[in-house]
Amino acid sequence: MNAAGVRSVARIVARDDGRGGTALPVLASDGPLALRRTRATGAGARVMLIGAMSGPLGGDHFTVHARVEEGATLSVGSAAATIALPGQAKGEARYDVRLDVADDAELHWLPEQLISAQGSDLCVTTRAEVAATARLVLREEQVLGRTGERPGRLTSRLTLRVAGRLVLDQELACGPGAPGGWDGPAGLAGHRAVGQLVVVRPEFGAEPVQGGVLAEGAALMPLAGPAALVTAVAPDALRLRRLLDEALAQLG
Repeated sequence: MNAAGVRSVARIVARDDGRGGTALPVLASDGPLALRRTRATGAGARVMLIGAMSGPLGGDHFTVHARVEEGATLSVGSAAATIALPGQAKGEARYDVRLDVADDAELHWLPEQLISAQGSDLCVTTRAEVAATARLVLREEQVLGRTGERPGRLTSRLTLRVAGRLVLDQELACGPGAPGGWDGPAGLAGHRAVGQLVVVRPEFGAEPVQGGVLAEGAALMPLAGPAALVTAVAPDALRLRRLLDEALAQLG
């Protein structure tokens, strides 16, 4: 690896194939990121994101672009958790996700957890652009440190636009060097797993979801648009996944 770290880009384009299914005219990746189409149920396409190498390490910059065109349905997952590790290169690592969902299209973005290992420094940005009649299910899960270790520095920013309107822009910073209070009673309160679930559905525009506490550690908030946000904290990744799965089931 050179001093500047590794650069890797993965691109997915999903398109209605005109026969009741979804084609993938673009499925391209390089370096540590690999994309594989897997068997899907129904008319949609399913893609797995595979980490072909360790990382992201310090100085690395990974980017994933996914575009779902009108009438197509795509589900994207990952084969294993992503582990942010310290590297020989100086500076933070970056992981950028860009999602674009057209009218009458649907995207389920459901990767496995991101683990912030001790000594790592990672900045994650996720930006989703969703058309007025599109549907989106987006899940993010962060685990602060592996078993028995302190977390690295992790900054995560999530931005959502629906029909060109900004409905969510939030940032979470954890670990060494993060603003004071991130692990206090007003922050994670000692929990080591935190996650977000964003659901965008056109019907939420006419009948917004009712906000409130869903379970211990999980809360539901309607957004200013046909969307809802679930935020959850938990002592571990298993409990966090259970909370988010239960929340998604409650949202239908």
